[in-house]
Amino acid sequence: MDKQSNLIQHFQTEGTVVSVAPLGAGHINDSFLVRTSETDKPDYLLQRINHHIFKDVELLQNNILHVTNHIRKKLIEKGEQDIDRKTLTIIPAKDGKLFYFDGENYWRVYLFIQKGKSYDAITPELAFSAGKAFGEFQSWLADIPEKIYETIPDFHNMEFRLEQFHDAIANNSAGRVGDSLKIIKEIESRAEEMTQVERMGREGKIPKRINHCDTKVNNVLFDEEGKVLCVVDLDTVMPGYVVSDFGDFIRTGANTGAEDDANLDNVSVNMDIYTSYAKGYLGTARSFLKPIEIELLPFGARLLTYMQTVRFFTDYLNGDTYYKIHFPEHNLQRTKAQLKLLTDLEDKADQMQEVIKEFRV
Repeated sequence: MDKQSNLIQHFQTEGTVVSVAPLGAGHINDSFLVRTSETDKPDYLLQRINHHIFKDVELLQNNILHVTNHIRKKLIEKGEQDIDRKTLTIIPAKDGKLFYFDGENYWRVYLFIQKGKSYDAITPELAFSAGKAFGEFQSWLADIPEKIYETIPDFHNMEFRLEQFHDAIANNSAGRVGDSLKIIKEIESRAEEMTQVERMGREGKIPKRINHCDTKVNNVLFDEEGKVLCVVDLDTVMPGYVVSDFGDFIRTGANTGAEDDANLDNVSVNMDIYTSYAKGYLGTARSFLKPIEIELLPFGARLLTYMQTVRFFTDYLNGDTYYKIHFPEHNLQRTKAQLKLLTDLEDKADQMQEVIKEFRV
């Protein structure tokens, strides 16, 4: 019996395991599909939790349990059918915990959602569906009674990211500051504007809500007919400002180029994707959002693009210690590509605001 097959024995599963095979190519956690032989028993998803990133595994798993239980309650209230395919279901370990520790690694098990599929390539139609899904996800969690905690502290905190950036300049550990003054000036010139969300939060103008914090189209699961089943990858679900979730999708989904595109002429914002996502998102989210939150949505796209620019460039100044690189100047290339996208988002800010006005009511 291999290691993964042995691990599944520690969980409250049903059926006879016949195979355990790697599933997907996740950047954070390792996933395995566990097949059972009986037709009336479920299959399972076994995952190794990256506890170097998610340092408090018990907190992480409690968050996910509270979130999925609350969504399950909403689905029941709506009269939804086939609920086990429309939200993740945690399978506890035999000792009652929501994970199993083998002495080196932490593991968890979910019910495997049959015939679900995700997409990496984006179209306006998929953007609309993803917008609806993430808006509904946030709306369902707007009244969750349990406390949801940060799984990665300060993950989307722009003030914190700028502190890291300034530390990198002061330390100059890779000796790259002298050749980077132009980009440093570009970042500094926007710092006051880009930290406004944190200030508005402290002033009570915008609330923190429960965000997904990784709003990519491949974190939405679709059925065989192309209809949304559920939002997945819930590790980063935590309190935040909704502009961040909206902006993160636009940064990744509406970019006409690659995140690290060497040809900056390829990089711009696809307004068809932006418009479709905004329409889908506001269709399900506007009922619980404040007017100021809706007004800030286009700024969210600029904010998250700026934030990623700062993060890539900070890592470049630090000597490439965080992100995996494929060549020596990779983080610098990433920085320039994100800065080009940011510039295009700034150029189209008025156009993007008009789209929000159209769909806000």
